[in-house]
Amino acid sequence: MTEAPQIPMRVAILPVTPLQQNCSLVWCTKTMKAALVDPGGDLDQLKQALQKAGVTLEKILVTHGHLDHCGMAGELAKEMGVPIEGPHEEDRFWIAQLADDGARWGMEAHSFEPDRWLTDGDTVTVGELELEVYHCPGHTPGHVVFHHRPSHFAIVGDVLFQGSIGRTDFPRGNHQELITSITDKLWPLGDDVTFVPGHGPTSTFGQERKSNPFVGDAALG
Repeated sequence: MTEAPQIPMRVAILPVTPLQQNCSLVWCTKTMKAALVDPGGDLDQLKQALQKAGVTLEKILVTHGHLDHCGMAGELAKEMGVPIEGPHEEDRFWIAQLADDGARWGMEAHSFEPDRWLTDGDTVTVGELELEVYHCPGHTPGHVVFHHRPSHFAIVGDVLFQGSIGRTDFPRGNHQELITSITDKLWPLGDDVTFVPGHGPTSTFGQERKSNPFVGDAALG
């Protein structure tokens, strides 16, 4: 009897902040090294999740500069002694105003400087995993998406949701740019890609192409 092959990557979805933002704990099953994607808040909960999974935090990844996604990323990075990678530098202005946005929303948030800004075509590693980086502006100008090709899996932040798309009424949001990001960058990755959105349940690109009222094939004609 042969042993089943080990799955290279595991993911736990951890909703944080009053906005119930999906922080993703991603880890390499071979090295047990992990990344937290979009640790917007509730750091005690996130540290407990690391402990429970028995993994070592290697880095923090950020999809974009909104406070529910990265308001506490800088504090966690300092505390854990790990680097921050992402988003794209076009979101620098969002990260610079995190403290002000936090005060406005009644949430703790602190600005930070990522150790590495990301751009389209970059890759980031988590243990021995390699994730592709896609720059997908529209919701914010510097939004990035992370894709693990071998697992047919993506973390898309607030670009795309089950049955919806990201808001574009924030400063430097752009509706047409968002539609283009989804159809030109995400759809070619394949219908079988499962994605974790910034809020709400997971879905697949194929399901959204079938039924999403904003970017489904029928909606776009």
